[in-house]
Amino acid sequence: MPFEVVSGSQAAAIAVQRVGVDLVAAYPITPQTAIVETLANYDAKGELGCDFVSVESEYSALACCNGAAAAGARVFTATASHGLAYMHEMIHWCSGARLPIVMVNVNRAIGAPWCLDPDQGDSLSQRDTGWMQIYCSGAQEVFDTVLQAYRLSEELLLPCMVVFDGFYISHTYEAVDIPDKEQVSKFIGPSNFKAQVVPGEPGNIQGIIPGEIQHQLVKKRSETMMFAPSLFEELNKSFEKIFGRCYRAVEVVAPIGAKTAIFTAGATAETVRWCLPKMEGTAMIQLRMFRPFPAEQIRSIIEKNNFERIVVIDRNCSVGVGGILAQELKAALYGMSKLPAVHDLILAGGIDLTGEMLGQMVEESDGNVKTGYKWGDELL
Repeated sequence: MPFEVVSGSQAAAIAVQRVGVDLVAAYPITPQTAIVETLANYDAKGELGCDFVSVESEYSALACCNGAAAAGARVFTATASHGLAYMHEMIHWCSGARLPIVMVNVNRAIGAPWCLDPDQGDSLSQRDTGWMQIYCSGAQEVFDTVLQAYRLSEELLLPCMVVFDGFYISHTYEAVDIPDKEQVSKFIGPSNFKAQVVPGEPGNIQGIIPGEIQHQLVKKRSETMMFAPSLFEELNKSFEKIFGRCYRAVEVVAPIGAKTAIFTAGATAETVRWCLPKMEGTAMIQLRMFRPFPAEQIRSIIEKNNFERIVVIDRNCSVGVGGILAQELKAALYGMSKLPAVHDLILAGGIDLTGEMLGQMVEESDGNVKTGYKWGDELL
Protein backbone atom coordinates (compact mmCIF):
# COMPACT_ATOMS: atom_id res chain seq x y z
CA MET A 1 0.00 0.00 0.00
CA PRO A 2 1.38 3.45 -0.90
CA PHE A 3 2.57 5.91 1.72
CA GLU A 4 1.69 9.58 1.37
CA VAL A 5 2.99 12.51 3.41
CA VAL A 6 -0.18 14.16 4.72
CA SER A 7 -1.38 16.09 7.75
CA GLY A 8 -3.71 14.61 10.32
CA SER A 9 -6.61 16.63 8.91
CA GLN A 10 -5.88 15.45 5.39
CA ALA A 11 -5.67 11.87 6.64
CA ALA A 12 -9.19 12.19 8.08
CA ALA A 13 -10.56 13.61 4.82
CA ILE A 14 -8.86 10.97 2.65
CA ALA A 15 -10.31 8.25 4.87
CA VAL A 16 -13.82 9.67 4.34
CA GLN A 17 -13.26 9.73 0.57
CA ARG A 18 -12.05 6.12 0.64
CA VAL A 19 -15.06 5.00 2.69
CA GLY A 20 -17.40 6.31 0.00
CA VAL A 21 -19.95 8.12 2.15
CA ASP A 22 -23.26 9.35 0.77
CA LEU A 23 -23.16 12.86 2.22
CA VAL A 24 -20.68 15.32 3.73
CA ALA A 25 -22.09 18.36 5.51
CA ALA A 26 -19.53 20.69 6.99
CA TYR A 27 -18.68 24.18 8.14
CA PRO A 28 -14.98 25.12 8.48
CA ILE A 29 -13.49 26.19 11.81
CA THR A 30 -9.84 26.39 12.90
CA PRO A 31 -8.03 23.99 13.30
CA GLN A 32 -10.45 21.66 11.46
CA THR A 33 -10.59 23.70 8.25
CA ALA A 34 -8.19 21.51 6.24
CA ILE A 35 -10.59 18.58 6.54
CA VAL A 36 -13.36 20.54 4.82
CA GLU A 37 -10.90 22.01 2.28
CA THR A 38 -9.60 18.57 1.30
CA LEU A 39 -13.10 17.15 0.92
CA ALA A 40 -14.17 20.23 -1.08
CA ASN A 41 -11.20 19.73 -3.41
CA TYR A 42 -12.23 16.11 -3.95
CA ASP A 43 -15.74 17.32 -4.75
CA ALA A 44 -14.49 19.97 -7.19
CA LYS A 45 -12.52 17.30 -9.06
CA GLY A 46 -15.47 14.90 -9.11
CA GLU A 47 -13.60 12.46 -6.88
CA LEU A 48 -15.70 12.65 -3.71
CA GLY A 49 -18.55 10.57 -5.05
CA CYS A 50 -21.23 11.97 -2.74
CA ASP A 51 -23.29 15.06 -1.98
CA PHE A 52 -21.19 17.84 -0.43
CA VAL A 53 -23.36 20.34 1.44
CA SER A 54 -21.84 23.69 2.41
CA VAL A 55 -23.99 24.75 5.35
CA GLU A 56 -24.25 28.05 7.22
CA SER A 57 -23.25 26.77 10.66
CA GLU A 58 -22.02 23.79 12.64
CA TYR A 59 -25.53 23.25 14.02
CA SER A 60 -26.83 22.99 10.45
CA ALA A 61 -24.04 20.57 9.53
CA LEU A 62 -25.09 18.05 12.15
CA ALA A 63 -28.80 18.66 11.49
CA CYS A 64 -28.17 17.85 7.83
CA CYS A 65 -26.33 14.66 8.80
CA ASN A 66 -29.17 13.76 11.16
CA GLY A 67 -31.77 13.88 8.40
CA ALA A 68 -29.62 12.05 5.86
CA ALA A 69 -28.67 9.28 8.31
CA ALA A 70 -32.32 8.85 9.28
CA ALA A 71 -32.97 8.20 5.58
CA GLY A 72 -30.29 5.49 5.56
CA ALA A 73 -27.32 7.47 4.22
CA ARG A 74 -23.74 7.05 5.39
CA VAL A 75 -22.69 10.55 6.47
CA PHE A 76 -19.75 12.58 7.78
CA THR A 77 -19.06 15.94 9.35
CA ALA A 78 -16.20 17.60 11.22
CA THR A 79 -15.82 20.44 13.68
CA ALA A 80 -13.81 21.85 16.59
CA SER A 81 -14.13 23.85 19.79
CA HIS A 82 -16.99 26.37 19.68
CA GLY A 83 -18.37 24.59 16.63
CA LEU A 84 -18.82 21.44 18.68
CA ALA A 85 -20.39 23.45 21.48
CA TYR A 86 -22.81 25.00 18.98
CA MET A 87 -23.82 21.47 17.90
CA HIS A 88 -24.65 20.41 21.45
CA GLU A 89 -28.43 20.13 21.07
CA MET A 90 -28.14 18.15 17.82
CA ILE A 91 -25.50 15.90 19.38
CA HIS A 92 -28.16 14.69 21.81
CA TRP A 93 -30.74 14.26 19.04
CA CYS A 94 -28.38 12.11 16.94
CA SER A 95 -27.56 9.85 19.84
CA GLY A 96 -31.15 9.52 21.03
CA ALA A 97 -32.26 8.63 17.50
CA ARG A 98 -29.56 5.88 17.33
CA LEU A 99 -28.06 7.30 14.13
CA PRO A 100 -24.64 5.92 13.02
CA ILE A 101 -23.03 9.29 12.32
CA VAL A 102 -19.24 9.67 12.25
CA MET A 103 -17.84 13.08 13.18
CA VAL A 104 -14.24 14.24 13.60
CA ASN A 105 -13.51 16.80 16.30
CA VAL A 106 -10.16 18.56 16.24
CA ASN A 107 -9.44 19.67 19.80
CA ARG A 108 -9.18 23.40 20.51
CA ALA A 109 -9.68 25.40 23.68
CA ILE A 110 -13.06 26.93 24.47
CA GLY A 111 -13.21 30.68 25.15
CA ALA A 112 -13.29 33.17 26.65
CA PRO A 113 -10.80 34.47 25.75
CA TRP A 114 -9.97 33.08 22.32
CA CYS A 115 -7.26 30.42 22.35
CA LEU A 116 -6.24 28.18 19.45
CA ASP A 117 -4.26 25.62 21.45
CA PRO A 118 -5.51 22.02 21.81
CA ASP A 119 -7.32 21.81 25.13
CA GLN A 120 -9.40 18.61 25.01
CA GLY A 121 -12.23 20.12 27.04
CA ASP A 122 -14.36 20.68 23.93
CA SER A 123 -14.84 16.96 23.25
CA LEU A 124 -14.61 15.79 26.86
CA SER A 125 -17.43 18.16 27.81
CA GLN A 126 -19.66 16.12 25.47
CA ARG A 127 -18.96 12.91 27.37
CA ASP A 128 -22.56 12.46 28.57
CA THR A 129 -24.28 12.91 25.20
CA GLY A 130 -24.29 9.25 24.17
CA TRP A 131 -21.56 9.43 21.51
CA MET A 132 -18.66 7.03 21.45
CA GLN A 133 -15.33 8.89 21.56
CA ILE A 134 -11.98 7.60 20.29
CA TYR A 135 -8.76 9.66 20.71
CA CYS A 136 -5.88 9.45 18.22
CA SER A 137 -2.18 10.13 18.75
CA GLY A 138 -1.03 10.50 15.14
CA ALA A 139 -2.10 10.82 11.50
CA GLN A 140 -2.01 7.08 10.80
CA GLU A 141 -4.29 6.49 13.76
CA VAL A 142 -6.61 9.20 12.47
CA PHE A 143 -6.95 7.54 9.06
CA ASP A 144 -7.45 4.06 10.51
CA THR A 145 -9.84 5.17 13.25
CA VAL A 146 -12.16 6.93 10.82
CA LEU A 147 -12.53 3.64 8.94
CA GLN A 148 -13.13 1.71 12.15
CA ALA A 149 -15.60 4.29 13.42
CA TYR A 150 -18.00 3.53 10.56
CA ARG A 151 -18.02 -0.20 11.32
CA LEU A 152 -18.36 0.42 15.05
CA SER A 153 -21.09 3.01 14.65
CA GLU A 154 -23.18 1.07 12.15
CA GLU A 155 -23.04 -2.19 14.07
CA LEU A 156 -24.07 -0.58 17.37
CA LEU A 157 -26.31 2.13 15.86
CA LEU A 158 -24.60 4.81 17.89
CA PRO A 159 -22.78 7.94 16.66
CA CYS A 160 -19.00 8.07 16.99
CA MET A 161 -16.66 11.02 17.49
CA VAL A 162 -13.06 10.61 16.28
CA VAL A 163 -10.91 13.09 18.21
CA PHE A 164 -7.38 14.43 17.76
CA ASP A 165 -5.36 17.42 18.98
CA GLY A 166 -5.36 20.59 16.96
CA PHE A 167 -2.07 21.61 15.30
CA TYR A 168 -0.02 18.87 17.03
CA ILE A 169 -1.79 16.36 14.77
CA SER A 170 -4.09 18.35 12.47
CA HIS A 171 -1.26 20.42 10.96
CA THR A 172 1.67 18.03 11.38
CA TYR A 173 2.67 16.02 8.29
CA GLU A 174 3.54 12.33 8.53
CA ALA A 175 4.03 9.38 6.20
CA VAL A 176 0.67 7.60 6.25
CA ASP A 177 -0.15 4.24 4.71
CA ILE A 178 -3.21 4.99 2.57
CA PRO A 179 -4.99 2.08 0.90
CA ASP A 180 -7.24 2.46 -2.14
CA LYS A 181 -11.04 2.36 -2.09
CA GLU A 182 -11.15 -1.32 -3.03
CA GLN A 183 -9.08 -2.34 0.00
CA VAL A 184 -11.11 -0.09 2.29
CA SER A 185 -14.39 -1.56 1.01
CA LYS A 186 -13.21 -5.04 2.05
CA PHE A 187 -13.20 -3.84 5.63
CA ILE A 188 -16.09 -1.36 5.57
CA GLY A 189 -18.59 -3.23 3.42
CA PRO A 190 -21.96 -1.76 2.40
CA SER A 191 -24.08 0.10 4.93
CA ASN A 192 -26.84 -2.17 6.21
CA PHE A 193 -28.62 -0.14 8.87
CA LYS A 194 -32.35 0.34 8.42
CA ALA A 195 -33.62 3.74 7.31
CA GLN A 196 -36.04 5.44 9.69
CA VAL A 197 -37.41 7.71 6.96
CA VAL A 198 -38.60 6.04 3.74
CA PRO A 199 -40.01 8.04 0.80
CA GLY A 200 -43.63 7.18 0.19
CA GLU A 201 -44.07 5.70 3.64
CA PRO A 202 -45.23 8.50 5.97
CA GLY A 203 -44.41 8.06 9.63
CA ASN A 204 -43.76 9.90 12.88
CA ILE A 205 -40.28 9.55 14.34
CA GLN A 206 -38.67 11.04 17.43
CA GLY A 207 -42.04 12.20 18.73
CA ILE A 208 -43.17 12.84 22.30
CA ILE A 209 -43.10 9.82 24.63
CA PRO A 210 -43.69 9.32 28.37
CA GLY A 211 -40.79 9.18 30.81
CA GLU A 212 -41.19 5.42 31.35
CA ILE A 213 -40.43 4.70 27.69
CA GLN A 214 -37.60 7.25 27.61
CA HIS A 215 -36.12 5.49 30.64
CA GLN A 216 -36.07 2.19 28.77
CA LEU A 217 -34.56 3.77 25.66
CA VAL A 218 -31.76 5.42 27.63
CA LYS A 219 -31.08 2.14 29.42
CA LYS A 220 -30.91 0.21 26.14
CA ARG A 221 -28.63 2.81 24.60
CA SER A 222 -26.29 2.67 27.60
CA GLU A 223 -26.21 -1.13 27.60
CA THR A 224 -25.50 -1.19 23.87
CA MET A 225 -22.57 1.21 24.20
CA MET A 226 -20.95 -1.04 26.79
CA PHE A 227 -20.33 -3.56 23.98
CA ALA A 228 -18.11 -1.05 22.16
CA PRO A 229 -14.72 -1.98 23.73
CA SER A 230 -15.07 -5.70 22.96
CA LEU A 231 -16.47 -5.01 19.48
CA PHE A 232 -13.57 -2.61 18.86
CA GLU A 233 -11.15 -5.44 19.67
CA GLU A 234 -12.95 -7.80 17.27
CA LEU A 235 -13.06 -5.25 14.47
CA ASN A 236 -9.32 -4.72 14.83
CA LYS A 237 -8.67 -8.41 14.24
CA SER A 238 -10.35 -8.02 10.83
CA PHE A 239 -8.58 -4.71 10.31
CA GLU A 240 -5.18 -6.28 10.98
CA LYS A 241 -5.75 -9.06 8.43
CA ILE A 242 -6.36 -6.48 5.70
CA PHE A 243 -4.04 -3.61 6.65
CA GLY A 244 -1.48 -5.15 9.03
CA ARG A 245 -2.21 -2.75 11.89
CA CYS A 246 -4.14 -3.33 15.08
CA TYR A 247 -5.36 -1.06 17.88
CA ARG A 248 -6.86 -1.59 21.30
CA ALA A 249 -9.27 0.47 23.37
CA VAL A 250 -6.45 0.81 25.92
CA GLU A 251 -2.78 0.25 25.05
CA VAL A 252 0.05 -0.36 27.50
CA VAL A 253 3.82 -0.10 27.10
CA ALA A 254 5.20 -1.61 30.29
CA PRO A 255 8.88 -2.44 30.86
CA ILE A 256 9.39 -5.30 33.31
CA GLY A 257 9.29 -4.05 36.89
CA ALA A 258 7.79 -0.65 36.13
CA LYS A 259 6.04 0.77 39.21
CA THR A 260 4.85 4.06 37.73
CA ALA A 261 2.50 4.37 34.75
CA ILE A 262 1.71 7.52 32.79
CA PHE A 263 -1.93 7.62 31.73
CA THR A 264 -2.82 9.82 28.77
CA ALA A 265 -4.81 10.24 25.56
CA GLY A 266 -4.16 12.02 22.27
CA ALA A 267 -0.95 13.63 21.02
CA THR A 268 0.67 13.63 24.47
CA ALA A 269 0.89 9.83 24.16
CA GLU A 270 3.55 10.26 21.49
CA THR A 271 5.60 12.54 23.75
CA VAL A 272 5.37 9.98 26.54
CA ARG A 273 6.29 7.15 24.16
CA TRP A 274 9.47 8.92 23.06
CA CYS A 275 10.44 9.78 26.65
CA LEU A 276 9.90 6.30 28.11
CA PRO A 277 13.38 4.91 27.27
CA LYS A 278 14.90 7.69 29.41
CA MET A 279 12.54 7.08 32.34
CA GLU A 280 13.56 3.94 34.14
CA GLY A 281 10.77 2.05 35.88
CA THR A 282 8.03 3.93 34.03
CA ALA A 283 5.28 2.57 31.78
CA MET A 284 2.59 4.18 29.63
CA ILE A 285 -1.14 3.54 29.42
CA GLN A 286 -2.64 5.12 26.30
CA LEU A 287 -6.40 5.61 26.40
CA ARG A 288 -7.93 5.47 22.93
CA MET A 289 -11.58 4.82 23.70
CA PHE A 290 -12.90 7.34 26.20
CA ARG A 291 -16.60 6.61 25.73
CA PRO A 292 -17.55 4.13 26.78
CA PHE A 293 -14.84 4.26 29.41
CA PRO A 294 -13.04 0.85 29.32
CA ALA A 295 -12.81 0.51 33.11
CA GLU A 296 -12.47 -3.28 33.12
CA GLN A 297 -9.52 -3.27 30.72
CA ILE A 298 -7.79 -0.49 32.68
CA ARG A 299 -8.17 -2.31 36.01
CA SER A 300 -6.84 -5.49 34.42
CA ILE A 301 -3.75 -3.69 33.07
CA ILE A 302 -2.98 -2.06 36.42
CA GLU A 303 -3.51 -5.25 38.43
CA LYS A 304 -1.46 -7.37 36.01
CA ASN A 305 1.49 -4.95 36.10
CA ASN A 306 1.10 -4.10 39.80
CA PHE A 307 1.56 -0.37 39.22
CA GLU A 308 1.94 1.61 42.45
CA ARG A 309 1.54 5.10 40.98
CA ILE A 310 -0.39 6.54 38.05
CA VAL A 311 0.53 9.96 36.64
CA VAL A 312 -2.36 11.28 34.56
CA ILE A 313 -1.71 13.85 31.83
CA ASP A 314 -4.89 15.93 31.49
CA ARG A 315 -5.05 18.48 28.68
CA ASN A 316 -8.28 19.77 30.18
CA CYS A 317 -9.87 20.85 33.47
CA SER A 318 -13.35 20.36 34.87
CA VAL A 319 -13.37 23.60 36.86
CA GLY A 320 -13.91 22.94 40.54
CA VAL A 321 -13.00 19.24 40.25
CA GLY A 322 -9.74 18.88 38.30
CA GLY A 323 -8.64 16.81 35.34
CA ILE A 324 -11.38 14.81 33.63
CA LEU A 325 -9.24 11.78 32.75
CA ALA A 326 -8.04 11.57 36.35
CA GLN A 327 -11.60 11.65 37.68
CA GLU A 328 -12.68 8.93 35.27
CA LEU A 329 -9.66 6.82 36.20
CA LYS A 330 -10.27 7.16 39.94
CA ALA A 331 -13.88 6.08 39.46
CA ALA A 332 -12.78 3.07 37.42
CA LEU A 333 -10.28 2.00 40.09
CA TYR A 334 -12.78 2.27 42.95
CA GLY A 335 -13.11 -1.05 44.75
CA MET A 336 -9.71 -2.48 43.78
CA SER A 337 -8.05 -4.29 46.66
CA LYS A 338 -4.81 -2.41 46.07
CA LEU A 339 -5.32 1.15 44.87
CA PRO A 340 -2.41 2.92 43.15
CA ALA A 341 -1.77 6.55 44.01
CA VAL A 342 -3.11 8.87 41.31
CA HIS A 343 -1.31 12.13 40.47
CA ASP A 344 -2.77 14.49 37.89
CA LEU A 345 -0.77 16.92 35.74
CA ILE A 346 -3.21 19.46 34.30
CA LEU A 347 -2.22 21.08 30.99
CA ALA A 348 -5.52 22.97 30.58
CA GLY A 349 -5.47 25.49 27.77
CA GLY A 350 -3.44 23.13 25.62
CA ILE A 351 0.11 23.96 26.78
CA ASP A 352 2.85 21.70 25.51
CA LEU A 353 4.07 18.66 27.40
CA THR A 354 7.88 18.62 27.51
CA GLY A 355 10.18 15.78 28.46
CA GLU A 356 11.52 17.84 31.36
CA MET A 357 8.03 18.50 32.68
CA LEU A 358 7.12 14.83 32.41
CA GLY A 359 10.29 13.68 34.15
CA GLN A 360 9.80 16.11 37.02
CA MET A 361 6.20 15.02 37.55
CA VAL A 362 7.18 11.34 37.62
CA GLU A 363 10.03 12.10 40.00
CA GLU A 364 7.73 13.97 42.38
CA SER A 365 5.13 11.19 42.33
CA ASP A 366 7.86 8.69 43.20
CA GLY A 367 8.70 10.83 46.22
CA ASN A 368 5.30 10.13 47.76
CA VAL A 369 3.92 13.58 47.07
CA LYS A 370 0.34 13.81 48.34
CA THR A 371 -2.09 12.37 45.81
CA GLY A 372 -3.85 15.14 43.93
CA TYR A 373 -3.32 17.35 40.90
CA LYS A 374 -0.73 19.86 39.83
CA TRP A 375 -0.98 22.61 37.29
CA GLY A 376 1.54 22.50 34.46
CA ASP A 377 2.68 26.07 35.06
CA GLU A 378 4.27 24.91 38.32
CA LEU A 379 6.63 22.75 36.27
CA LEU A 380 7.45 25.21 33.48
